[in-house]
Amino acid sequence: MKIGVMELIVIFIVALLVIGPDKLPEYAKKLGVALGEFRKATGDLTADIKEGVIEPLEQAQEPLRQAVEPLDDLRSEVEGELKEVETSFNNLGKPTRKAAKPAPAAKATPAEAPAQAEPAPAETPAQPEPPAEPAAEAPAQNL
Repeated sequence: MKIGVMELIVIFIVALLVIGPDKLPEYAKKLGVALGEFRKATGDLTADIKEGVIEPLEQAQEPLRQAVEPLDDLRSEVEGELKEVETSFNNLGKPTRKAAKPAPAAKATPAEAPAQAEPAPAETPAQPEPPAEPAAEAPAQNL
């Protein structure tokens, strides 16, 4: 719970009316000393709890963390492999991506283009070779 500026002003006015302006500084000093003592006591209690409870629990957890660490590594490796397998199954039957298309060649300007007298003759596709003659068969051996 936090006390804002308005709450402090209301508390100050009520204290001024109840205690009076003469004794208000004395009570404010006593209140400050009491708050200091309260903070010291809570700080000591917090330190005791930290020493007696939290630190032993952290020391007990350390071997468990070390034992679980290889299992976490194994789990992450298995998950990675499963993702790869899932991706390969999802891509099964899909066409593979073609290699990146080569960049188009820069067009030559008419001043740079060489003069061509005749267009180059079209290449004829190569004819497949006829099948080779079967070699003379070796005589079969009887076993």
